[in-house]
Amino acid sequence: MDHSIEYRPSFALLTVSLDAGESIRSEAGAMVSYADGIDIETSAKGGLLGSLKRSVLGGESFFQNTFTATTAGDVSFAPPLPGDVVHQRLEDETLFVQSGSYLASDVELDLDTSFGGAKTFFGSEGLFLLKLEGTGDSFLSSYGAIHEVELDAGERYTVDTGHIVAFDGTTDFSVERVGGLKSTLFSGEGLVCTFTGPGTVWLQSRSMDAFLSWLIPQLPSNSPSQ
Repeated sequence: MDHSIEYRPSFALLTVSLDAGESIRSEAGAMVSYADGIDIETSAKGGLLGSLKRSVLGGESFFQNTFTATTAGDVSFAPPLPGDVVHQRLEDETLFVQSGSYLASDVELDLDTSFGGAKTFFGSEGLFLLKLEGTGDSFLSSYGAIHEVELDAGERYTVDTGHIVAFDGTTDFSVERVGGLKSTLFSGEGLVCTFTGPGTVWLQSRSMDAFLSWLIPQLPSNSPSQ
């Protein structure tokens, strides 16, 4: 399938061109438009338990949409927040995606929720990561622009957990505090993830948590006036 990504990096719009018989799967609510001759099917992928696990633990929608072309046509998608979209082709590979960054993918790719065990992400980013596995095209979204970092074998790189979009299954990772307890509580950074290569890490230039931390104190109080 061919695709184009326009209006990057602030207001990215993904357009996928499907030939007759081709399909693409997307997160519920991601669709912007589609041409005549495109059929849409909404279902709970992976069965009831799989969808519940992905929804409750992975932060994604319980239902997903599959678009199939009866005749050649385009389908367009956009992320919910102002930001970018990046394409990544998997060739019998594994890609871990942070909750909320999955936009769409080839129906041939397996989509599941992977538990990180002792190495999991703590805090509002969620305890679970989505796992894309197999061969096919995937499309990831972000809040802000996407920055790609290539790591050599043994190379280490530390990222605030709120800025992670995705990373290759070949990378190792550990989640830790910034410095000591004082830094964790008062530096404004919280928890970070240290990746060890080889592999690629995709980051987003803005953090929704940081934005909400700024926004919420600015909102008017609902307490009655004295």
